[in-house]
Amino acid sequence: LLKLGGYGLIRISPLLNPHPSNLMFPIIILALWGILMTSSICLRQTDLKALIAYSSVSHMGLVTAAILVQTPWGLTGAMTLMIAHGLTSSALFALANTNYERTHTRTLLLVRGLQLAFPLMSTWWLLTNLTNMAMPPTINLLGELFIISTLFNWSPPTIIITGIGTLITATYSLYMFLMTQRGSISTQFRLLPPTHTREHLTTALHLLPLGLLIMKPTLISGLFT
Repeated sequence: LLKLGGYGLIRISPLLNPHPSNLMFPIIILALWGILMTSSICLRQTDLKALIAYSSVSHMGLVTAAILVQTPWGLTGAMTLMIAHGLTSSALFALANTNYERTHTRTLLLVRGLQLAFPLMSTWWLLTNLTNMAMPPTINLLGELFIISTLFNWSPPTIIITGIGTLITATYSLYMFLMTQRGSISTQFRLLPPTHTREHLTTALHLLPLGLLIMKPTLISGLFT
């Protein structure tokens, strides 16, 4: 739904062009402020699915601000990040569901040390979290660089907000991985059913397109250039 909203903004924004600066300015500021607020909420989440959901809202703050600036680089970055984060967020929800099906809880403090029980699933968690925090050479990084450059060109002080937002994103992504995978596993979760091939296939089908887009990012980044 968030990505659908971003698509709607892309389609509607040209109809309002040129934007009245006094109308767009406060909306862009609210979008940037929303990045910090939702990212900060992620740091204090105890529910795994809520953390992933707020993460999506945080990334959409970047997308909204980039779309409203109405430059080719901004639209390119917005489209790139929407596609990249759409796959990443969906993969995180799928991984969270595999945990929930076995432990029947989404509370981070109760479920730890799953790396000992599911080492291959832990690898998927690591790759997906690195993608979520836009580590190079992921396509998420390309989208964020486009957007950050666009916002910096629009107003240099925005680099402070986007920089802090990127730092917090990296923090809660690592926090999510460490809380679910590292540490000692609880005695009540000693006997967990094994993972299935379909679950690994589902995650692989999320990450494979992201890997292929790294090799040819013009498939999505060249839409508005």
